[in-house]
Amino acid sequence: MPSSTTDTIIFDLGGVLIDWNPRYLYRKIFEEEEMEYFLTEICNPEWNEQQDAGRLWKEAIALLVAQHPKYEEAIVAYYGRWREMVGGAVEGTVDILTGLYENKNYRLYALTNWSAETWPIALELFPFLSYFEGILVSGQEMMKKPDHRIYNLMLDRFNIDPTKAVFIDDVIKNVKGAEAVGLSAIHFQSPEQLSQNLKIIGVNQI
Repeated sequence: MPSSTTDTIIFDLGGVLIDWNPRYLYRKIFEEEEMEYFLTEICNPEWNEQQDAGRLWKEAIALLVAQHPKYEEAIVAYYGRWREMVGGAVEGTVDILTGLYENKNYRLYALTNWSAETWPIALELFPFLSYFEGILVSGQEMMKKPDHRIYNLMLDRFNIDPTKAVFIDDVIKNVKGAEAVGLSAIHFQSPEQLSQNLKIIGVNQI
């Protein structure tokens, strides 16, 4: 963990600051058992992550519709009704971010696995994204966490010293990816836990 010399904090977005879950949409479409089948076997995380890495939604949807024509309407909805997967902000974490922004002692950045085509919706929905000096979006860069290249791109593009930065993510493989390039990292589990971990390393959140 970094010491009180920390001057840069890098946030993941989905699962940390933004509550996103396809179940918010698909509970409107399926009963629970069929929903879980659909999100495990058809529109599964591995398929969705390819859009985070830059694949176009048109291509991704066409691929699955050809394989699962019975589910065409539900597959098309993954992009067409994407807004309905957004539950809102994780308010406790937004409070932490706001405190860090207002005390102006830290450089604030975000590194997110996110489709380039749905990213404009996030910018529209969440004004707190303007608190970041810079945001690196995987779908725009055609690479995603935990690929070491995207962390190094973040450090280079924004002139971040990894020995003075801490990275926050709710996905353990992304935490390990950050640590592999020399960043200290916090595995996010709740706003309360994050606040406590930041206090331990001397980060003033007020």
